[in-house]
Amino acid sequence: ALVKQQMRDVAVMLNEDPPKEEKAKIRAEAIIREEHAIEAYEILMLECELLSERIKLIQVSKECPPDLLSCISTVMWACDRVDIPELVLIRKQFRAKYGKEFEERALNNVGGVLNERVVSRLSVQPPAAYLVQTYLERICEKFEVSWKPKVPVEASEMAEPMAAPVGYSVQVASASGLNVTTGQAHTDTEAGYNGPPKDNDDDNNSGGGDGGFSIPSAPVVATPYVPTPVAAPMAPVESKQEDFEEVDIFIPAIPASSKKDDGSSDAGTNRGSSGVADDGSYANLAARFDKLNK
Repeated sequence: ALVKQQMRDVAVMLNEDPPKEEKAKIRAEAIIREEHAIEAYEILMLECELLSERIKLIQVSKECPPDLLSCISTVMWACDRVDIPELVLIRKQFRAKYGKEFEERALNNVGGVLNERVVSRLSVQPPAAYLVQTYLERICEKFEVSWKPKVPVEASEMAEPMAAPVGYSVQVASASGLNVTTGQAHTDTEAGYNGPPKDNDDDNNSGGGDGGFSIPSAPVVATPYVPTPVAAPMAPVESKQEDFEEVDIFIPAIPASSKKDDGSSDAGTNRGSSGVADDGSYANLAARFDKLNK
């Protein structure tokens, strides 16, 4: 069931547009390896059944029976290549009965005593390229998929393993703006830009041709380099201390009040235009400042 599902997946890959041929080849190689493993397991199962039926002969024989040499050697060789823990125990029992030399001859296939189909199916070598292509063709026939290989296998490459993928079946990302076949960019078409408007005068001057026109480029004039003038440094301004000093206001001393002989102050003091007695006293001077501030 698992192999059939894998074949169905390969058929879907080859039915796409464009077909995912390289990925399908890799999946086909995995299917081939899976089927080879199943085939080898079935052969080993038959050989184990034969050993089970002739276990009495093996017990009474000091040497390996000739008709069982290939069977016993194949089981001992395959125990390290399959996931069957019981075969490891069988190998140890045959080594204890027939010796370590017998085991080494079996592992090295001395005399070609191993089963060729088991050796071929459990080999680590990848399948041939022609076998992979044959599997793909049979899968397409089974699932009715119309497909032809884009890169067919040549006669000189049939016996060799499948070549590594180069990406010819991988489609270029649509967001890159590249054509899949030519690799040219079509950014103007994708952006909806149709080019500058055509001028009738330019079409007439071009002689009819293909109707195209060319826009002359503006001449490039070299601008001479003019150094930026540097302002002369300003001389530091010395601050004069007297500019910030407050102006002293002369305040006369309070004169002594003059009294007449009778002890009364002089009533005939002259008054200024401000209506304040202009007697030169400190109180009169303060009143005059208040009057000026108002």
